[in-house]
Amino acid sequence: MKNANSTKLTSPLKIYCDIFGHKYEMTKKVTSHVKEYTCKCCKHQLTTNGNGKLTELTPKFQEINEILEVIYSRRMSRLKQKSLSSSIY
Repeated sequence: MKNANSTKLTSPLKIYCDIFGHKYEMTKKVTSHVKEYTCKCCKHQLTTNGNGKLTELTPKFQEINEILEVIYSRRMSRLKQKSLSSSIY
């Protein structure tokens, strides 16, 4: 029985990253502390976890980041409204 992964072709960009390392760029700022990164070459994705360390961006972390982004943007919006209303008086 063959392994499904053994029949996949490895892309030249993946090999480049294996040899020289990934070239990550920030692709999304979820909060001031949580960000998502994508490799320019092979499109490998990372995010920061609860401990502030980089971890692979799995569907579970994608869902967590989406919810966290909604909560964070609502909170920032409320704080902005509060500061605007308090500056009027």
